[in-house]
Amino acid sequence: MGDQGDVGDVNSNLLISCSTGDSQLDKAIWQWLTWDKNPKTKEQIENLLRNGRNKELRDRLCRRLTFGTAGLRSAMGAGFCYINDLTVIQSTQGMYKYLEKCFPDFKQRGFVVGYDTRGQVTSSCSSLRLAKLTAAVLLAKGVPVYLFSRYVPTPFVPYAVQQLGAVAGVMITASHNRKEDNGYKVYWENGAQITSPHDKEILKCIDECVEPWNDSWNENLVDTSTLTQDPLQKICASYMEDLKKICYHRKLNTQTSLKFVHTSFHGVGHDYVQLAFQAFGFQPPIPVPEQKDPDPDFSTVKCPNPEEGESVLELSLRLAEKEGARVVVATDPDADRLAVAELQENGRWKVFTGNELAALFGWWMFTCWKESRSKDRDVKNVYMLATTVSSKILKAIALKEGFHFEETLPGFKWIGSRVKDLLDNGKDVLFAFEESIGFMCGTSVLDKDGVSAAVVTAEMAALLDTKNQTLAQQLTQIYTTYGYHISKTSYFLCYDPATIKRIFERLRNFGSADSYPECCGTYGILHVRDVTTGYDSSQLNKKSVLPVSKNSQMITFTFQNGCVATLRTSGTEPKIKYYAEMCAPPEQSDVAFLEEDLQKLIGVLIENFLEPSKNGLIWRSL
Repeated sequence: MGDQGDVGDVNSNLLISCSTGDSQLDKAIWQWLTWDKNPKTKEQIENLLRNGRNKELRDRLCRRLTFGTAGLRSAMGAGFCYINDLTVIQSTQGMYKYLEKCFPDFKQRGFVVGYDTRGQVTSSCSSLRLAKLTAAVLLAKGVPVYLFSRYVPTPFVPYAVQQLGAVAGVMITASHNRKEDNGYKVYWENGAQITSPHDKEILKCIDECVEPWNDSWNENLVDTSTLTQDPLQKICASYMEDLKKICYHRKLNTQTSLKFVHTSFHGVGHDYVQLAFQAFGFQPPIPVPEQKDPDPDFSTVKCPNPEEGESVLELSLRLAEKEGARVVVATDPDADRLAVAELQENGRWKVFTGNELAALFGWWMFTCWKESRSKDRDVKNVYMLATTVSSKILKAIALKEGFHFEETLPGFKWIGSRVKDLLDNGKDVLFAFEESIGFMCGTSVLDKDGVSAAVVTAEMAALLDTKNQTLAQQLTQIYTTYGYHISKTSYFLCYDPATIKRIFERLRNFGSADSYPECCGTYGILHVRDVTTGYDSSQLNKKSVLPVSKNSQMITFTFQNGCVATLRTSGTEPKIKYYAEMCAPPEQSDVAFLEEDLQKLIGVLIENFLEPSKNGLIWRSL
């Protein structure tokens, strides 16, 4: 790690004069000022040191990034727990060390690097720069790097990993997070996001080589090394060709009079969604001009997350009204998620929830499979998947239609890995989703993909239009056939980890030690599953079928009235989320009653189990 006397270009007088008296912190400060070659982030730490801001220095330098549900994600800026040049170099050095152990042919197969359009002037951090530094670390070690020459949708990285036979890939993105954030999303050779134990092993390897290697800062290697390849044209062409496998009505698409509006939320989606519509035979969707081009400030929205609904879709809805377009598709900034809105007969817009869209996609993908299958393809070989906090509507469809439905832990990494297992065993996987508007139509990409979901939505809407039906009417038809599934998802902000822990520990020791609640207000509880501890009262051995996930909090309650509710923490944000769904049989079709009962139960659940006022929780608001 070097001798602390050999400070090189570090301002040693500053270090001596501003010693904090905390040896751990002093060492971390010394390391940062010795290793960081980005003038702006180095200056941030020097200024904090000069001004005696020891608490902030400790917060920034004495914690490290850890893998959440979507890789490494944090604010951009100086510090070992932030995303910046140095932490990306350290992460990639750890990746190199681990991949070298796992793959003897690492230097033949190579590594994929993609990036979105995020950036921050104050720390001189941009996704492009971080991608170049990621590539530089590997190129300096003789690893071939497939570095995209321009920004791409996140799904292009897992797709490229599989297409090019690379051992792994990284996408520099923070998806739909606030503009201050960035991230480092890791994909394994199977084209799925990494799962345990790879995440823990990579973190160990990062800790073993935190000092930057000689050429790790040399981003010029990207332009000078013969090991750099640009996969953009090949991957884009191949992706668009593969997309046609899930196009079932191309002729109809070319003739439809329906118009579509697309917003790419200031991110990467515009060009790629245009190409996808072309691949399906459609006229290009009408882009929202103010949001078409990349803008790291996300200047027209308070929050670049289409999941937040009508308030953030304002510009696209107004444009659609002006252009006479009935359907709006919105991809989030890295184009891996999709929101959809449809103009209703009463002149209002319906923004579909992730669960409602999944009902439509599940019905559509199964219907298309049925109509196009050859005689030797058996429904018993067909699978659909969803994360456990998502709607159970696919389960209801599967029970009636005869295919298989499986649940995974939250996070698309679990879906991707399981889908790969199923495919390797000769199964047909048609569709998978998570309720936070993440959809996987087909299996060309083993991750959520907003580009393919957008064009599948258009084809579905175009076919329904020939029957004088809307997406909303078809959704009602699905619920009438398979049973109403009414869900509500929201969250509270909580910036104190100790409070979050206390809330969940209280539920595990409710009334007495090691006992869970038996009711919530007047609502009786049938089963409790706690994947943090591995407990499930519905199983004979009381053990959860889903893998234990000790790093996050998640408890699911199944109520006697048919409602399923889950409380969990977010892997990437300071949130306690709740997911509640009323799963009714087809014969119970009084929607107003079901909605009212669900709303009452949620109120009781929040008041009794989360105790927001007592715990200082902040209600979700934009």
